[in-house]
Amino acid sequence: MIVAVIGLGTFGAKTAARLFEKGAEVLAIDSNPELVDRLKDRVSHAICIDVTQEKSLRAVNISDVDTAVVAIGDNIEMSIMSVAMLRKLGVGRVIARATTQLHEHVLREIGASEIIKVEEEMGEIVASKIAAPHVLQRYNFAAGYSIVELKLGKRFEGKTLVESQIRQNYSLNIVALQKRVPYITEDGKAAYRVVINDSPLPMDVIEADDVVVLVGSEKNLDHLFQDLEEN
Repeated sequence: MIVAVIGLGTFGAKTAARLFEKGAEVLAIDSNPELVDRLKDRVSHAICIDVTQEKSLRAVNISDVDTAVVAIGDNIEMSIMSVAMLRKLGVGRVIARATTQLHEHVLREIGASEIIKVEEEMGEIVASKIAAPHVLQRYNFAAGYSIVELKLGKRFEGKTLVESQIRQNYSLNIVALQKRVPYITEDGKAAYRVVINDSPLPMDVIEADDVVVLVGSEKNLDHLFQDLEEN
């Protein structure tokens, strides 16, 4: 996969570096040479060009990328022009960051495939951590639905998946269990290894320290979180 990330501020640089770590070929672009130089060893290619110039984008074969991420947030005009230019040059999937509702509306109108609202999403993450501190990770995969990693604690300790009645009471599905399994190292010391069961069976037992992966609606997840807080 070839991904272009345009705008190498904090959000753009982090996105580019993580994509590269995950195996993507990353073309990182910014008009600020300092930002480009800072990231050059953490991506496949780091290039200093003006993305509003068609000639410059054609020179780096931008039409060959599978996805372009326009991470520009502080210059709305530059963001809009970048998306328009990418669409003109035939980039099929353009993901753009929006900082206001009007910005989002314009980006959609000119052909952005997906919109990222960093500030709103970070606010949701912070609120979730405060309201549900037992949740380790939370991923929104569709409107109103999430995948969460959490510890159920003593409320469900020692119960099988059937006995927990999580599916019956909360309409949530447990799709994986992560356990810490004790073992003895070669030098005779006690240690733990992490074992992930990605196909849990009804009779598998939940321990207090298990990390449980649940899938379901936000409403049903919040119901479970509230019950966990009360115990």
